Amino acid sequence: METKMLRWTAGVTRLDRVRNDTVRQKFVVAPIAEKLREARLRWYGHVLRANDDTVRKIGLNLEVPGNRPRGRMKQRWLDTLHLDDRKNWRHHARRADPATMRDRR
Repeated sequence: METKMLRWTAGVTRLDRVRNDTVRQKFVVAPIAEKLREARLRWYGHVLRANDDTVRKIGLNLEVPGNRPRGRMKQRWLDTLHLDDRKNWRHHARRADPATMRDRR
C-alpha cells in the first residue's frame, strides 16, 4: 500500500516500468522492513530497561514447558530480533574492517 501511494504521488504507474527503489529514493523514504527493524529494536530496549517484575519482562524470558509441534518451527520474536542484530553487526563490522575494503577493489 505504501509503494502504491508513493507511485500515485509521483505520477508513476506500473506501466512506466519504474522500480520501487527509484520511487522511494525520489521521496527519501526508507523501506518498510527497515522501519519495522528499528521499531523492534526500540521496543526491545524499552523491555530491557523495565523492572524485572513487569509483565513484558517476564514474558520476554518465559520458558513454556513441553515440546514444540512437528514441522517447521514458527519464528519467535527473539529469533527475529537476533537476526536483525546480526545483520546490523555485520554491516558495522564490514565498514570498520579495512581488509574488506581491500577485497572490494
